[in-house]
Amino acid sequence: MAQEKQYDIVIVGAGPGGLTAGLYGARAERKTIVLEKLTPGGQIANTDEIEDYPGFEKISGAELAMKMTEHAKSFGLEIAAEEVVEIYVDGDDRVVRCASGDTYRGRAVILSTGGSPVKLGVPGEREYTGRGVSYCAICDGAFFKGQVIAVVGGGDAAVEEAIFLTRFASKVHIIHRRDALRAARIIQSRAFDNEKIEIIWDTVVESVNGDGTRVADLSLKNVKTGEKSTLEVGAVFPFLGFRPNSDITREALRTDQTGYIVTDEKMETSIKGIYACGDVRAQLVRQITNAVGDGTTAAVAAEKRIEELEDQQAHGK
Repeated sequence: MAQEKQYDIVIVGAGPGGLTAGLYGARAERKTIVLEKLTPGGQIANTDEIEDYPGFEKISGAELAMKMTEHAKSFGLEIAAEEVVEIYVDGDDRVVRCASGDTYRGRAVILSTGGSPVKLGVPGEREYTGRGVSYCAICDGAFFKGQVIAVVGGGDAAVEEAIFLTRFASKVHIIHRRDALRAARIIQSRAFDNEKIEIIWDTVVESVNGDGTRVADLSLKNVKTGEKSTLEVGAVFPFLGFRPNSDITREALRTDQTGYIVTDEKMETSIKGIYACGDVRAQLVRQITNAVGDGTTAAVAAEKRIEELEDQQAHGK
């Protein structure tokens, strides 16, 4: 039977921003819960190595996610396995409705919903997802040991994942539509120095082809010359970025032209009492460090809102 549960702060998404917000909310002795449909940690849980988080020269994403989760829970944070389907306003409450039928009421809601992988949008991609098309190298790379693998993209994630995949692959092709990578120079240098990596410049994937059960090859096109070719691979890993999961509220949130949620300096969205942090928020960079900062600010701002509401109630306003 569906239940309605009351909290002070309800956080949607257990990425670094959500877990940090949960830590601060619980530490302030507010009844706080994080709702997460997958594994706590968000995208970092699927990251092989992290070397740019202060205090850790090198740590696996799974370990960092575990440390963040246990730290937050030590202050009393609750974490529930729930898929959120809708958020709406009801007076001073912000209500979160889940696929289970349960609802969670809070005086503040913090969105740490991250994003979803951008797809290639070509024939064969959907048909072969899980059969040679993957969006998570650490999850699926070992399935293609000794095979030729393609990575599509030119940013940090694409190049880092290509380097990781060389542990398993006989060769990794990075397919990039431009003539220069967008990844940080230190990451590019590692790729250029890796003898297993070959970069195919100025090229896009036109289709993913297979034998009905698994990926066999890719149809490619050079965007400058128009030349078409076929690349035999056992798997393809698109890393083209993420689209923000920002369409979860009943009332429309203000977003930028690409769908990222616009916030003020308190991380508050265009709906009072609803805050956003991490990759779903419009900002210059999307790193673990700024997600953690966002989560801190959002939780402190949420606590101040709750204090104001309690003060109004105490004085009969």
